[in-house]
Parts: sequence; C-alpha cells; structure tokens
Amino acid sequence: MPFERAVRLTWSGSGMRFSGAGTDPASPPIVVDGDGAGGPGPMQVLLLAAAGCSGSDVVSILAKMRVALRRLVVDVVGTRRDEEPRRYIAIHLRFAMDGDGLDQAKAERAVNLSLEKYCSVVSSLAPDIAISHEIVIG
Repeated sequence: MPFERAVRLTWSGSGMRFSGAGTDPASPPIVVDGDGAGGPGPMQVLLLAAAGCSGSDVVSILAKMRVALRRLVVDVVGTRRDEEPRRYIAIHLRFAMDGDGLDQAKAERAVNLSLEKYCSVVSSLAPDIAISHEIVIG
C-alpha cells in the first residue's frame, strides 16, 4: 500500500521567504528562503534532505552491526548546471564518522546500503545525477 507524506509551504508575503511543515500537527516548522537570507534555499534543502536521509540510514545500519557510533558528519556538495533549469548534475557526500567497533568495511557497507537501497531521497533524484561518496573514519 502506498505511503503518502504531505507538506504545506506558505509564502511570508515578502521576498522569497516561505514557512512550511508537514501537515501533521506535530511536524516542526522550517523556513525556506529562495534568496538564502532567512534560511536555506530550496536547492540547499534538497542537499540537506539527502544528507539527513542517508545519515539516518547509516546510524541505523551501524547500530544493527553493533557499532557504538560517537560521531557522524555528512557534508554534501552539489554541482549545478550553468543553464536553466540549474538542476544538480552531480552530488558528492562525505561521511566522517567515529565509533567503537567501526572499521572501513562496516562504514562502506552502511553507506553503500543507504545510497543504493534505503535512502528514499537519493532514490528519488533523477537517474542521470552522478552520486559519489567518500568515507573518513577517525
């Protein structure tokens, strides 16, 4: 059975600033600013979504591998086209992590499972976007 998510984004009345949240009353608010002044812009939000989705997967997968994760930082760089639409043509994720029981093989397995199987955000991107990653332990 399909699972639906819903959000509402409302223009503030000036500039390119919007406030939004999921339509569930418990959903926390977010500000999206097309000018990038009062919050992240829409294209940055997409990168944040990819980082949050994949990062959550990695935390969960490593926990199942009995890794006591102490730190995970996901840096994401998106490369956009020069011409309109200025969509992403490449996205690079850098996972920096540390934890008890963590080794390169477990980190690679967790990241690969996320990016290739579990991360809904990355899976929702256009198939011609080059997705790359690196892992730094320590």
